[in-house]
Amino acid sequence: MKKVQSILVSQHPENDNAKTPYSELAAKYKLKIDFRSFIQVEGVDIKDLRKQKVNIPDYTAVILTSKNAIDHYFRVCEEIRFTVPDTMKYFCMSETIANYLQKYVVYRKRKIFHGKQTFADLMDMIKKHKTEKYLLPSSDILKPVIPETLDKAGIDYTRCIMYNTVAADLSDLENVFYDVLVFYSPAGIESLFKNFPKFKQKDTLIAAFGETTKKAVEKAGLKCNIPAPQVNAPSMTGAIEKYIKENK
Repeated sequence: MKKVQSILVSQHPENDNAKTPYSELAAKYKLKIDFRSFIQVEGVDIKDLRKQKVNIPDYTAVILTSKNAIDHYFRVCEEIRFTVPDTMKYFCMSETIANYLQKYVVYRKRKIFHGKQTFADLMDMIKKHKTEKYLLPSSDILKPVIPETLDKAGIDYTRCIMYNTVAADLSDLENVFYDVLVFYSPAGIESLFKNFPKFKQKDTLIAAFGETTKKAVEKAGLKCNIPAPQVNAPSMTGAIEKYIKENK
């Protein structure tokens, strides 16, 4: 067991509020916690988008799984000169993502639905509106559970890849070391090795959220020291705290 004093989370925080699970963890255990996205997104060019043969005005509802999906949906609509109608229905993965819609629409005047945090939560809302024709703006990387769940429920939807996920430049971290590296997706692991092909784990602890991320860690020849979710620790911060307590 290793004493934890510093943590690098490989994505930006969900929100920038002063009080978050990570900030509370940092204060409670006097930790240095930094955030740095290991991946970045690049919008798909309209010329390439047209090759997907998706006619965006045909859809009556849009499924939004991230803030990036919102940004690129409205970017594409603007570039093709499509005015999104007031009748459009928005189905968002979480309340945080739903609130982000205010950047583009008058929230109180729109039909906006959201789940708690998982796609399974959102599906309860989608199933109540099965007659809609759904557009699913996404990255080139999409969790398989999303199309699988939609297909199983018989939802009329079309996936449209509007942005690509690529490795961010992490060269400035070459000589910076943390006790724990936290990953939320296989793309984060890919970015780590793209930036540092000779990376050796040594005594660095690896924390991974979700079975797919954990498998990517192991496939890369690394050890997942802190998996999440766990029975008594459903969140990433909960799993890290559990490790710290056990270490003490």
